[in-house]
Amino acid sequence: MNILLKEILNINSVSGDESAISSFLLNMIVERRSSWKVSPRIYSGEEFQDNILLVFGNPKTAAFAHMDTVGFTVRYENQLVPIGGPEISEEVWLQGIDQVGPIRCKAQEKDGNVFHDFPRGIQRGTMLSFEQKINVENEFLEAAYLDNRLGIYTLMELCENLSDGILVFSTYEEHGGGSMPFLIRFIYENWGIRQALVADVTWITEGIHFNKGAVISLRDSFIPRKKFLDRILEMAEASGIPFQLEVEAHGGSDGREIQMSPYPIDWCFIGVGEENPHTPHEKASLGDLESMVKLYQYLMQNL
Repeated sequence: MNILLKEILNINSVSGDESAISSFLLNMIVERRSSWKVSPRIYSGEEFQDNILLVFGNPKTAAFAHMDTVGFTVRYENQLVPIGGPEISEEVWLQGIDQVGPIRCKAQEKDGNVFHDFPRGIQRGTMLSFEQKINVENEFLEAAYLDNRLGIYTLMELCENLSDGILVFSTYEEHGGGSMPFLIRFIYENWGIRQALVADVTWITEGIHFNKGAVISLRDSFIPRKKFLDRILEMAEASGIPFQLEVEAHGGSDGREIQMSPYPIDWCFIGVGEENPHTPHEKASLGDLESMVKLYQYLMQNL
């Protein structure tokens, strides 16, 4: 498995606490950008909270990937409050750290609430995430946080040869969003960006299958503009890269906030299908991930 992908899978970043993954990516970007085809302008720091924007050349298109994951916040009386929509079972281990020390515990549902079984009280407000266990077998990857480490990995793979474009690493997507409005405003008002791609994961369903290529979503709970989708599909066909088409009534991504913004920006979700979403056992095909990376490289160059 790719070293970068393994490294980012082992960094916790529950919604609201994305600083660790943001710092890791920023250090890597600063270290490597001089060797890339185009050295991007970097926008980060307190003004952008934990978000990162990379601006290459004269951009026409922006690609987005959220850095946060699902998890839990410790309440009182051993109760846990979900962040995003984590799935719970008796086999799930959680990890974290408070002022006393490291934490490893299980989550249990009772009377509609979730509780931890750690032998001492955990400091209120502590964030817990799934314990990571990475397994690669038969060209499949199984781990926690594929949502959305696969999107982050895809954008990082673009950096080496990207001439023109904006790459955005966003926060808070799993828990209702929050960073996208000011990010969208920033890229529209400064570069007039009017087209966007959203790099994320989706579900394996009766219509989406492993090893059939990247997933281009025609709609989820929101509907992108068909004229823009038609351009995407025409280019995807011309690329020769395997892909499959998704139509869903539910779910969403950072594309929701793009569509709800006051700016005329077209968008399209392009991602990877996975099983067992929001569990420690998310499963995806490495072949589909490769198709996703290649499709983003082609679209960012030709859109």
